[in-house]
Amino acid sequence: MTYRRPPLALLLPAVLTVLGVLLPLSYLVLRALGAEWTELREIVFRWRNVQLFGNTVLLTVAVLVTTTLVALPLAFLSARSDFRPRSVLLLLGVLPLAIPGYVGAYALIAASGPGGALDTLLGLAWPGPSGFWGALGVLTLFTFPYLFLNLHAALRAQDPALEDAARLLGRSPIQTFRKVTLPYLRPAWLSGALLIALHVLGDFSVVSLMRYPTFSAAIYQQYTAAYDRVYSAWLALLLLLVTAAALWLEARLMRNLHVSRVSPGGAREPRRVQLGRLTPLAWIFAATLAGAALVVPLGTIVYWMRLETNPFAWAGLWEAARTALGAAALAAFTTTLLAFPLAYIGSRYRGRWARVTERAAYLGYATPPLAFALALVFFSLQVAPPLYQTLPLLIAAYTLHFVAEAVGPLRSSLNTATPRLEEAARVLGLSAGRTLTRVTLPLIRPGLLVSAAFVFLSVLKELPLTLLLSPIGFETLARNVWTYTEEAQYASAAPYALALAVSGALLTLLILRRDHPRRPASSAGPADSSRGRL
Repeated sequence: MTYRRPPLALLLPAVLTVLGVLLPLSYLVLRALGAEWTELREIVFRWRNVQLFGNTVLLTVAVLVTTTLVALPLAFLSARSDFRPRSVLLLLGVLPLAIPGYVGAYALIAASGPGGALDTLLGLAWPGPSGFWGALGVLTLFTFPYLFLNLHAALRAQDPALEDAARLLGRSPIQTFRKVTLPYLRPAWLSGALLIALHVLGDFSVVSLMRYPTFSAAIYQQYTAAYDRVYSAWLALLLLLVTAAALWLEARLMRNLHVSRVSPGGAREPRRVQLGRLTPLAWIFAATLAGAALVVPLGTIVYWMRLETNPFAWAGLWEAARTALGAAALAAFTTTLLAFPLAYIGSRYRGRWARVTERAAYLGYATPPLAFALALVFFSLQVAPPLYQTLPLLIAAYTLHFVAEAVGPLRSSLNTATPRLEEAARVLGLSAGRTLTRVTLPLIRPGLLVSAAFVFLSVLKELPLTLLLSPIGFETLARNVWTYTEEAQYASAAPYALALAVSGALLTLLILRRDHPRRPASSAGPADSSRGRL
């Protein structure tokens, strides 16, 4: 059952979320407009802005193309082929999420070139990644899982009757895939592509290490090195315009786009394609991807860690890990706490208020983290200077930025938990509070854990918000990896990078286990009884 108007107690978090994002952004606008007209004209109409715009858009589009070329074949092999073991492909499609882009960039830089890990161990002086191609390669390797997860889920959920009908009408397997399967995957691709586009638009660490100028890299450089806050504010506004254009384009492409099942009966798994003579090619593809995204980065980190001679790097590892894990745990708690009423409204209510809360959740996530951090800097200095570079401001930034990641799993859990149980509890005399604690929360406990794990992993890897908003002396794993890598101290960065990768891998496996519970053998459908052949 759904209701129209949620109570004020549930609407209040949505209002706070909107204010928490819009107020700092308004001060960012005021800061950008706070210069003389002649200075503003010189800032806005710089040729460099055109170059940054072209570089940013080019990199975003290129990453969408390359991640599709990686994620789509991998998802198809995992969900729709007879490749064995399929769990290897699933892990390969998910585990790169555990490695932040800047850690992957650090590892690939440290592995290549004269004196790198590959040169020392194998005598292979692989050219070091840099510029556009280096940024494209690194971002592809460590963002394609966002697309893989969406495509994999869509391929598993597709109604086989669609393809069966196409084959009965005389279509070949290739024609069926092109005319039936690919159009079906369009919503999943658009959702994953939007996440990747937002990630690329907001990334400054990879492009900075690769020396490829984009809006985000220029914002960080202008704010930290040139101390030009007016120009950095304008660059942040221009980046927000590009992000808004990406959101508008995705919404327009998703408009009136519906995918539904053909057969109203029980769902059966789509048939699995027999690879036959293409099996070796599938193994080569999987092995190459595993080597580039997992083996080389992790192997390089271990290699440089063995060479570590800086006692200060090892001495600060435990403190940085404790600080990072503590901040991530606190942010995961506050974010999940804020996300619950937003998800509850989205699942139990309908109409304008439900749409408002949904947009409120994604408002902070759609704002590039560097632009959001810069806005919070201006806001705190103008309104509440004591808040600047304090832990509460940093936790608030994490919460507002990542609340959308927590809303998704919670809303899914609430949608599967029928509201009739809550209504029955109220009829039996339980108050709203006791119904929440004794009925609703136990039903959605898996969603709560997945939401908290998602946010914990994201905060653990987050760099822009941490660099600009963290208190003085606030050392984390991500911050130390960035600091040592920027100074080309690869051996000193290795322990922090390995701790970050291992922590991320454990959390990723936990999320994967929660989202993909092992299905009993008795429930396996007749999908394997009729197979196609490539």
